[in-house]
Amino acid sequence: MTNMDNHPKAEANRISVLLRTVLGEERFPVDIKNVILEVSNNKFPKEPIVDIRPVPLDKFEGMLVKSPKGTKWMVGYNDQIASEGRIRFTLAHEFGHYLLHRNLQSEFNCATKDVMSTDLGDRLMEKEADTFASSLLMPLDDFRKQIEGCLISIDLLKHCGDRYGVSLTAAALKLRDVAVGRVIIVAAKDGFLDWACSNQAAYKSGAYFATTKETIEVPVNSLLNTTIWSPDGKSGTIKANAWLPKEPVHMELVEHVFVVVGEGYSYTLGILVLPDSERQVGEDELIENDSIN
Repeated sequence: MTNMDNHPKAEANRISVLLRTVLGEERFPVDIKNVILEVSNNKFPKEPIVDIRPVPLDKFEGMLVKSPKGTKWMVGYNDQIASEGRIRFTLAHEFGHYLLHRNLQSEFNCATKDVMSTDLGDRLMEKEADTFASSLLMPLDDFRKQIEGCLISIDLLKHCGDRYGVSLTAAALKLRDVAVGRVIIVAAKDGFLDWACSNQAAYKSGAYFATTKETIEVPVNSLLNTTIWSPDGKSGTIKANAWLPKEPVHMELVEHVFVVVGEGYSYTLGILVLPDSERQVGEDELIENDSIN
């Protein structure tokens, strides 16, 4: 889907190497606005991004628009978003569209749910932009250093969120990508899953939730049903088959739960950590894995 031979991670890594060379190891959080303006101007001086501004975007989080003359670009973000972490990720996401997709269309209007679009091309572009943003703001090598030797916990996620200036949800999804064992990230509203995303270890063992294809109720005794907002979140165990009926009856999983509250949105974020499993599901049994950032 990219308009060049650039892979989202490779493109982000090239910028990260430059930032590390200039600013050193403690360069976080990434000054994303400055990076967007400097890199676009230096790399593509004939069609740079020249403006980044808050704009009223009903139902959208960010946008990338080419000027009427077709020579310059502007990035806009929803100024009603209360979370600085979400704004930073949105700006990096739009920068990803600029680097990877600007030759495909002249305007991008992005909402969180676009990654669930029924249009395959749109969905692939959104995933590529999310991958770029995650890789730029939370480089894999540095992220691994932060979690090395640590058990998954709300405190660990808060540390990563603070270091990179991103939301707990973005940090959780990055953790899912690098975790060795089976991990599922979920978000719940009103007792039902809003979205879910398993890492490859979980997905290949059949531990995933196809929330775009069916309505999935949160187990009654899950912490996701009972946790109220607190700065520390909550952790506990639950029978794995309460969530995933095909898991062994004796198996327990760990739930790490945090209530996310913001202007115009709220949900309960859950990190489900499962023990290793020898069970592998055949390709014909797998359903497309949900994904969101």
